[in-house]
Amino acid sequence: MSDTQFDPLDDHFHDECGVFGVFDHPEAANLTYLGLYAQQHRGQESAGIVCTDGQQFNSHRGMGLVADVFSKSALKKLKGHRAIGHVRYSTSGDSGLRNAQPFSYEYAHGGIAMCHNGNIVNAHELRHELEAMGSIFQSTSDTEVLIHLVARSKAKIMRERLAEAVLRLQGGFSLLVLVEKRLVGVRDRHGLRPLVLGKLDDSWVLSSETCAFDLIGATYVRDVKPGEMVVIEENSIESYMLFEHPEPRFCVFEYVYFARPDSNLEGVNVYQARYRIGEELAKESPADADIVIPVPDSGTPPAMGFAHAAGLPFQMGLIRNHYIGRTFIEPKQSIRNFGVKLKLNPNRELIEGKRVVLVDDSIVRGTTSRKLVEMVRKAGAKEVHMRISSPPTKHSCYYGIDTPDEDQLMANKMNIEEMCKALGADSLAFVSYEGLYRAVGKPREAHCDACFSGNYPVPIEAPRSPQLSLLHFIKRK
Repeated sequence: MSDTQFDPLDDHFHDECGVFGVFDHPEAANLTYLGLYAQQHRGQESAGIVCTDGQQFNSHRGMGLVADVFSKSALKKLKGHRAIGHVRYSTSGDSGLRNAQPFSYEYAHGGIAMCHNGNIVNAHELRHELEAMGSIFQSTSDTEVLIHLVARSKAKIMRERLAEAVLRLQGGFSLLVLVEKRLVGVRDRHGLRPLVLGKLDDSWVLSSETCAFDLIGATYVRDVKPGEMVVIEENSIESYMLFEHPEPRFCVFEYVYFARPDSNLEGVNVYQARYRIGEELAKESPADADIVIPVPDSGTPPAMGFAHAAGLPFQMGLIRNHYIGRTFIEPKQSIRNFGVKLKLNPNRELIEGKRVVLVDDSIVRGTTSRKLVEMVRKAGAKEVHMRISSPPTKHSCYYGIDTPDEDQLMANKMNIEEMCKALGADSLAFVSYEGLYRAVGKPREAHCDACFSGNYPVPIEAPRSPQLSLLHFIKRK
């Protein structure tokens, strides 16, 4: 039998990517490694780092987890005081080393390296245009489109070349660019994907999430604003707004599932948001039950909040094995729910004879949820009541999240009563939009919830937007 990568809990929207950058630190490569390690949850397919000493670029990229891609000898070769890094789960372009980021190139104005988290929805249109003008692409990633746009710009200074290129992009993205003497961070006009700015002694750092700052001892400064370009160079940091009227629509699913619970994004602690979602869910959809059990790990904070608000005991009734890695050993005689059992095992002593509230973050295809309900019942549960800490996921995401087609989404084909019956649960309830945004503590109009509502802030086949003034300077630090 061939080597197979099992992901027994694959019934989720997949994490997109994570980025990390350091400017002016003698251990730039090591810090970037740690920054990526802290954000491994955002992408497990490939990892890469590019460093520069101001004259030469050094890079290392590979397939797999951060700890597997970078050895001590590989990191030692990454010389320089400035670095950017990337962990990837493919959402645009195929899986393979040629699409591992950061990309680095030499062009008329010197060396440039670039990586991003998100998805450029008009990348195919731009690529066809560039190919017609003679551009040759080495990857299928949408990131490379941006590099070609920068290289073809006639603007005289780097930030204007980059701004001109970014203004042609549609979609959701957080972008890091490294040139010989500058580190640049950019967010799209809606701020769909996260990007935060921090300080480590006299050095500046940029990251998808604040949990990376905690690991390296950096101090959080602020979130990069939607539509903002931050340019970091020796002895200065400057901020430019690429759009005069940004329209913030931060991805609310970051709070539900994608981000690490110890991160703070847009001024909201992810763990506390998830806990409060559970409290809201208990108020909206109580269950006559004996215990509350989470589907670990992202279901744990909302399950704790549900248990607290409902006055029910919280128990870790499903024990997760974090170390399954790869396995090619599968029993010849089929074991029911074998894949899920590799990762989760019910604790019968806690479950038997109990009416159970089972809390998870989402239901996508429904395949894993159905197996979990069956597993808990076989462990002796008298009743299984499923509670979900997000609204029903009815639509695909096109802004950097790998999602199934809409016709594969359970909530797109069934109402809640039909879903409950198909899952084999005694009851099923999702948090409401009102409950979700009360828990987050911010208005719905400031977020993107297209995967639930179908309300896409960036049309998928939008006409090209008119160019605004390249740079609207707002402040200098």
